[in-house]
Amino acid sequence: MNTIFNISAYQFVSLPDAPVLRDTLHRRALDWQLKGTILLAEEGINLFLAGPAKAVRGFIDQLRADPRFAGVQPKESWSATQPFKKMLVKVKPEIIRMNHPTIRPDVAGPEGRAPAVDATTLKRWLDQGHDDDGRPVVTLDTRNAFEVDHGSFEGAIDWRIDKFTEFPQALLDHKAELIDKTVVSFCTGGIRCEKAALFMREAGLPHVWQLEGGILKYFEEAGGAHYRGHCFVFDERRAVDTDLSVAPA
Repeated sequence: MNTIFNISAYQFVSLPDAPVLRDTLHRRALDWQLKGTILLAEEGINLFLAGPAKAVRGFIDQLRADPRFAGVQPKESWSATQPFKKMLVKVKPEIIRMNHPTIRPDVAGPEGRAPAVDATTLKRWLDQGHDDDGRPVVTLDTRNAFEVDHGSFEGAIDWRIDKFTEFPQALLDHKAELIDKTVVSFCTGGIRCEKAALFMREAGLPHVWQLEGGILKYFEEAGGAHYRGHCFVFDERRAVDTDLSVAPA
């Protein structure tokens, strides 16, 4: 029986008080008896939590009471067992490491983020083979090669990167192949494809989108259409199916 409620969420927002916030959130998560990982940086928050649904939702309600996190929108799934062993809250230089300091979604703000496409729109584009302007659509997997090997969108571009810091150079190497296409970057939960889309726009690609909420939100809203295999997740579940259940080993 699936009684463990799992969420992942992120938000790019300036957090100059990240070290102080670390202690507050760690104490609060322990009070709710949650397990998982929260990463904090000057550029924002990235979190993965699991526990009873009431506790997880209570934690998120408290988090949203801080106006900086009012817009946090978790991706949700269920499991029969707790996928984390402990509760960790860490402060990092970046919540997702890219090593490209001009890419700061928290500084750009909502007006500066790359355009996002929701799951149902992407499914429609893939169904029809082009975007609403008739332009060919390609999906670009921004994840590491071992994650892609678990599953991806049909025909997705995969540059076989071993870590996200390799993405900028890979994009520059292949930029000419994408110039006349609508490019939709995607990743597990949205955080990497958000930075990737900003970098592509900075590099001069004119028709760039990010998949809002990543693969997990796509599974929630569009099921498994145009996707093959599972989605790797960074906890003891290892991977989830398109219905967000734990994938068989």
